[in-house]
Amino acid sequence: MASSLKLADPSELAGRWQATLNAPQDTAESRALQDKPSNVCVIELQPKQTLGEGAECLGAWLEEQPIGWFPDPDGISITGKEGSRIVFFSRQREGFYQSTLKSGLSITLERVAR
Repeated sequence: MASSLKLADPSELAGRWQATLNAPQDTAESRALQDKPSNVCVIELQPKQTLGEGAECLGAWLEEQPIGWFPDPDGISITGKEGSRIVFFSRQREGFYQSTLKSGLSITLERVAR
């Protein structure tokens, strides 16, 4: 039987998230040591499905400036100025999402404790 995934309400995902840019060879230990501003951003997913703080930082890693976001049954989509998806973060576990860029680098999104 097919299972269906529940679409999260935007209010469940709104808030502050830490985005980390990782190289494919990075281990959990090496990622924990990375605290350079160039590869860590705090991004605010606002309740009205726009991006607040950190949008410029995330945009530096993507091919265009992110403007908004929306929940997907299996993740979070980030949108550009035209409203189309520019990156999709796949849900790995509660409060942790990941996306792999064309360059091979990956970005993880992890909820910041409230």
